[in-house]
Amino acid sequence: MRTGVLSAAGDGCLAANEWICGAYVRSRAQELTDATVQHIWITAVSVLIGLAVAFPLALLVRARPAFAGPVLGLTTVLYAVPSLAMFSLLLPLFGLSAALVVTGLVLYSLTILVRNILAGLAAVPEETREAARGMGYGPGRLLREVELPLALPALMAGVRMATVSTIALTTVGALVDYGGLGTLIMSGLKSYFKAQVLTASVLSVLLAVAADVLLLGLQWLLTPWARRAGGGARSRARVRGVGEAV
Repeated sequence: MRTGVLSAAGDGCLAANEWICGAYVRSRAQELTDATVQHIWITAVSVLIGLAVAFPLALLVRARPAFAGPVLGLTTVLYAVPSLAMFSLLLPLFGLSAALVVTGLVLYSLTILVRNILAGLAAVPEETREAARGMGYGPGRLLREVELPLALPALMAGVRMATVSTIALTTVGALVDYGGLGTLIMSGLKSYFKAQVLTASVLSVLLAVAADVLLLGLQWLLTPWARRAGGGARSRARVRGVGEAV
């Protein structure tokens, strides 16, 4: 297979099978783009679904502390399952499909997301909750307008960690041909096509860095009070001010 790849490549760095090869990037631009788009799509869907599942689980644990052990224990066990074993266990349910990879990645993200959501909510000062209740805030409004804004830094930290972790784990989806850039890495390893392996690997790293920076920027935009000196005290004052205005 290696011989076929190199003979078809022509002269230059491709024919020499070099690690760094601009000709490979130019000739396979569409293939690299498609793999990157698939990687981003699988990662985004997995993290969003993971967040949608983790949030009610975190609220359940907070409302019913007796569920903390089972929920946190189960999510930790799921995270510890090797990816090959996880995909094999899910294979009878989903077959060789993108749903198989997404489901596995969602399960892996839960332990990070649930714990960070709980940590963020636990960090909200009790006096802030009491002040909001005294101003007539019900449970839903208290969560939406007081607790979630103050918990955003910890919540976003969990989303960032889950996203970077998911980008890395998505490459394992190459086992079922839904691994985005991981599919190129695996096929490059099988044929010892150096340029393909290195290019796809570098793109995966850049994707993780870009996602982390973008999410950090989003956190910066969503928490303007945290950027100021004494962010915690100012955020509590902000919440009380909003309550008094209502």
